[in-house]
Amino acid sequence: MLIRPRVIVFDVNETLSNMDPLSERFANLGAPAHLAALWFSGVLRDGFALTAAGSPAAFGEIATDSLRRQLAGVRPTAEDDGAVAEIMAGFAALDLHADVAPGLTALTEAGLRLATLSNGAAQVAETLLSRAGVRELFERVLSVDDAPAWKPARTSYQYATTALGVEPSAAMLVAVHPWDIHGAARAGLQTAWLNRSGGTYPSYFEEPTVSIRSLKDLTASLSG
Repeated sequence: MLIRPRVIVFDVNETLSNMDPLSERFANLGAPAHLAALWFSGVLRDGFALTAAGSPAAFGEIATDSLRRQLAGVRPTAEDDGAVAEIMAGFAALDLHADVAPGLTALTEAGLRLATLSNGAAQVAETLLSRAGVRELFERVLSVDDAPAWKPARTSYQYATTALGVEPSAAMLVAVHPWDIHGAARAGLQTAWLNRSGGTYPSYFEEPTVSIRSLKDLTASLSG
């Protein structure tokens, strides 16, 4: 049952940031464009595995090492770290999806507090939001670098709600990733699945509190 939250907590990578331009960077380096999505999925997989094993590592460390090994398989010259640096620079230069800025503005005008919780570095999120001119809309930019574990571990969401001074039920996580929705729901948060792809939500994960196709729809969804 939907209870109007006090604070909206956003995932960052893919939820707010448009990662499509990374495919072009891969292609420009002579690598298959689809390798971008495979690389990012692999970074998440390995981050989850390290967290489950009790030895979490920073997103940037995993991303850089994984990228070097993947590019080496398709680019014989990838041992020169220039290719890795080119992709990582592109990751740090991503823009917001077109629906994000108006959606955030509508939420703040409705009196809701905004924050982020990313498995990536806080500085990456800070740069993304500042470059887009929406940083001032966010009360906090949080990263699991300061939490006990990566999302979707319960302690990552507990870290965020504690930092924001709210009970879990008073917070809502917004994410494109069903695994993130599941983790937040299990930790007691309300959830909004941002279904950018038009796909079907996995039946084995906790259902989201609300489902939306655009961030501009969230304010209306919270109004009942």
